Amino acid sequence: MQDGLYKVEVTSARGFGRGVVIARDGRIFGGNGGYAFAGRAVGADQAPGFEITGVLRNTTGDYRPIDGVARFVLQGARDGEGYRLAGRTPLLGGEVAAVMTALSEATAPPSRPGGADGIVNGLYSLTIRMLDGINAGNTGLMLLHDGSIRGGDAFFAYLGAYQSAGGRWKGELINHEHTPSQGERPVFGGKEVGIGFSGTYDADGAVGEATALAGKRSIRFGAVLRKLMAI
Repeated sequence: MQDGLYKVEVTSARGFGRGVVIARDGRIFGGNGGYAFAGRAVGADQAPGFEITGVLRNTTGDYRPIDGVARFVLQGARDGEGYRLAGRTPLLGGEVAAVMTALSEATAPPSRPGGADGIVNGLYSLTIRMLDGINAGNTGLMLLHDGSIRGGDAFFAYLGAYQSAGGRWKGELINHEHTPSQGERPVFGGKEVGIGFSGTYDADGAVGEATALAGKRSIRFGAVLRKLMAI
């Protein structure tokens, strides 16, 4: 499976879901604001598969392992710039079908060098809360790896870069709407939003304050990242 950032749409007996997948060096990470998963890519590029080895559920802002979830495999085929996969898991009520669509990374800023004590490479949950009296927020996932950011949620993809050393980090991010949010995310919906941020980090996660430029509007928000797994 080719490394990259993908939108994934999943159909099962328990309904429809959407999120993002990051494929990197034979491993896969993904999910949305409600779930996170990790595993590895198996098979050849033309006949790929996912072996999912861990699933977490977001309960009140805190991702926790789902008890009793066994390893499961989705297998499929290349479909243009993406993949179609299918399999079975009791977690989703039996039969599962997934469609992955590659997302462009052309606007991603180049990764930045960090210090030896920089923020840990890993998959992080993201929770944001708007400031300045705006009653809005969101949750999603970010993969931080050697100065680059990839991630997203059910409607948005994140492309960014950061540098970190001595417990402080800063960077930039492009928030891109991969699926129309239909007014569910009115602040960022329909726009490609540039974001600059800075803050602090430790072994468990990071916090920061960010400023987003949505059209002509400048929006401040606070962000909390919690490490779900190191890579």
